[in-house]
Amino acid sequence: MFDIITDSACDLTLDTAKQLGIEVVPFYVSLDGEHYRKEGLEIPVRDFYQFMVDNPAAYPKTSLASIEDFEKTFRAHAETGRDVLCLVFTGKMSGCVGSARNARDLVLEDYPDARIEVIDSAAATVTESTMVENAVAMRDAGCTLDETVTWLEAEKSTNQIFFTVGDLDYLIKGGRIGKVTGRAANMLGLKPMILFKEGEIFSGGVARGRQKSFEKALEQLMNYLDAHGGTPDDYRITVGYGYDADEGKRLWMQTRAALRAKYPGAQCEVGLLQIGCTIAVHTGPYALGMGVMRRWKKQN
Repeated sequence: MFDIITDSACDLTLDTAKQLGIEVVPFYVSLDGEHYRKEGLEIPVRDFYQFMVDNPAAYPKTSLASIEDFEKTFRAHAETGRDVLCLVFTGKMSGCVGSARNARDLVLEDYPDARIEVIDSAAATVTESTMVENAVAMRDAGCTLDETVTWLEAEKSTNQIFFTVGDLDYLIKGGRIGKVTGRAANMLGLKPMILFKEGEIFSGGVARGRQKSFEKALEQLMNYLDAHGGTPDDYRITVGYGYDADEGKRLWMQTRAALRAKYPGAQCEVGLLQIGCTIAVHTGPYALGMGVMRRWKKQN
């Protein structure tokens, strides 16, 4: 048996984390660029979104969990002789994996026999949560730490997110997309489609109107399933939403209905969670889409 630690970019609520038996090291959030508070602990995600909606000209910031934060967490597990698997936010968008690995090295100086495995998830928000859920399923099924690390490293490349945003302002501000392209799309009223794969953000095309962007994201999910084979039950699929919970639930219902229509013999389970602050500072308050990753299944 081993313990699982992750960071708050996985966007699992504190209650869900407790139910899964995992520990979450929080990122930090700043609304004014000076004062930082722990995401989910010292500032609720809902309050963060409300600030973004009420202050559209403001661009909040996040800061990764520090070496000291990870060190304190790892040290507590090392002191009790517990092996640790730590899954962190994609290294292509954050230095969090570096913080975790440096913290591990510090703890190993005092506890050389400790086992602390740090994995760059190459994931974010709904797919990072999926990696955590896969790890929990393996842990609870009695898999060893080595078996879990091997499977996750082999399958993490299957994680992708298909989503849209309200406009491109936040992506432009964060340098994730060109200003000329972004402003032209905003002026034309086009809804940008974003693809997250291999740990970073890419353009996924455009759609005309919000509903069309829903349909485009769903189409991209279906294309992914066709390309990778199997049924939806071979994957963990999760709808993620930003500020608008009702909109998120509508997409969740549309996604389930579409999957069940195409795969009538499958259960087609679909998760639903609110995208947290770490991704929202890049996408703005109206991100909406779905993530997918292969599901671990116990072999009979």
